Amino acid sequence: MVLKRLVRPAVAGALLLFGTAGATAQRGPVPNALGGIERGQWQLKSADGGVRGLCLGNPAAMLQIMHGNTQCEHFVMENTPRSATIRYTCPSHGHGRTTISVDTPRVVNIETQGVANGAPFSERFEARRVGTCG
Repeated sequence: MVLKRLVRPAVAGALLLFGTAGATAQRGPVPNALGGIERGQWQLKSADGGVRGLCLGNPAAMLQIMHGNTQCEHFVMENTPRSATIRYTCPSHGHGRTTISVDTPRVVNIETQGVANGAPFSERFEARRVGTCG
């Protein structure tokens, strides 16, 4: 009986300590790094030379480039004034992890990887603001 009284709190403590180790990410507001990013027309160059455009009204759209406007749940893993890492899940559409590094309000580096609609992706982009949205 005494053993049970000692084991239960130890097991509960271990679960609390180790069971939540992977859950250090926070649900929260938009990461600080996105606050200084300018809105407007952006050009995203991928590492393989591909180019795509993005009319950016909300800088948070850069967090899930491969999932577009899909409703996703974000977990902030790193949140500094110049960089942010988020992990996100989009029910029935996949998941991803994105790191954004802000060089200037008009130049941003994005690394993203995950699964979108059943297909894996891993991309790096240099994003530059090129003007206003047309």
